[in-house]
Amino acid sequence: QVQLVESGGGLVQAGDSLRLSCAASGLTFSNLAMGWFRQAPGKERDFVAAINWRGDSTDYADSVKGRFTISRDNAKNMMFLQMNSLKPEDTAVYYCAASRETRGAVARGYVEVWGQGTLVTVSS
Repeated sequence: QVQLVESGGGLVQAGDSLRLSCAASGLTFSNLAMGWFRQAPGKERDFVAAINWRGDSTDYADSVKGRFTISRDNAKNMMFLQMNSLKPEDTAVYYCAASRETRGAVARGYVEVWGQGTLVTVSS
């Protein structure tokens, strides 16, 4: 099992970019499918993006396609979410997630390990 710690959140203006990072520690990191979820106040936690263990296959929520890019660097035990053209509706706590299942399973919400979350606030 691994531990996940997100960083990179903050307050930005609409149209700006932000890069989130997820640092993993522990065993079996390279065998994990990973992803990002977000939760706005009063709303459910929603899927954002997922990536397979090798890093060559990805899934995105329709709301972020063309704006967000998920990537990982297994040699550094890191995962990233590059967020461009941010909108106020992107405001949420963003969570790093991992699973021993497939990238597709993560996209469907199957998560075994969660990070603590990092807050992204987009002002208008």
